[in-house]
Amino acid sequence: MTGRQRIVEHLNAALSAALADDERLYLLGEDIADPYGGAFKVTRGLSTRFPERVLTTPISENGIVGLAGGLALAGDKAIVEIMFSDFVTLAFDPIVNFAAKSTTMYGRRVPIHLVVRCPTGGNRGYGPTHSQSLQKHFLGVPGLAVYELSPLHDSATVLATMLGAGTPALHFEDKSLYGGWLCRDGVVDDVFRFDLVGDLARVFAVDPDDEVDCVLIAPGGLVPRAVTAMRELLLADEIVCHLLVPSRLYPLDVAPMAPALSRARRVVVVEESTAGGTWGAEVAHAVRDVARGPVTLVHSADSVIPTAPHLERSVLVSPETIRRGVREALS
Repeated sequence: MTGRQRIVEHLNAALSAALADDERLYLLGEDIADPYGGAFKVTRGLSTRFPERVLTTPISENGIVGLAGGLALAGDKAIVEIMFSDFVTLAFDPIVNFAAKSTTMYGRRVPIHLVVRCPTGGNRGYGPTHSQSLQKHFLGVPGLAVYELSPLHDSATVLATMLGAGTPALHFEDKSLYGGWLCRDGVVDDVFRFDLVGDLARVFAVDPDDEVDCVLIAPGGLVPRAVTAMRELLLADEIVCHLLVPSRLYPLDVAPMAPALSRARRVVVVEESTAGGTWGAEVAHAVRDVARGPVTLVHSADSVIPTAPHLERSVLVSPETIRRGVREALS
């Protein structure tokens, strides 16, 4: 595919290709059928093309994921769209106590091909119960993987990896990314480039093998904000940063990160969740033996997320929050 592509279109194409390639695959969710095509239009056109396998469901996250887990246990494959990731808490039981455990608790290995998609995050003015980033609540569950959408990764590849693993996965998708552009051909913008080492994306303005002042580690939803902060740090503060973005947040593969971490004075991990038992803390623990310098964590404020835009901005991680965190770490 050539030309620029918005991330929502790219994700839609990846879902369409997956459904076309496998007649055992179902896509379930609230209001995902045409003409609505989902709250964020990720599923637009799919129910028209695959009417027997793209199914709008009643409003019950617990029931949707329970049904999808049953399909997976019976040998089919399922993708669930949770309309807002805040409500994945209502499906905590079928995800953690059924799907994640079903691969190993029947006396033999049972593949569970299940992906739960979770539109997540703030910066849309949706208020306290529709704007949270809840990734941290699903870390450390045996048999459960956690991924995050990124403008640097190919969604078809990531989706195939999640469905092919035979273990359930959550795919968090920052809502603020949907309307943005997918990065292609190693180009982020006029200053920054990127490459992929396995599932790890590396963003850099200088040679990725050079020493730098700071390495940022962030999930995919923070990429635009991190790149904005890196630009300001480079041009205004003469601070050189690299950004590392893993597609799979958990379990985390540290090995591809090790070379960059060993060449940086400081490491700053950025995430949109509130502090306390977070992915960032997990990363800090995982990289402590390979990082050359201390690891600093940057989170959103310890607050519910307001609806008013100016108040929401004061709570969530912004480019300036990241820039300030890097400057403080280096000071």
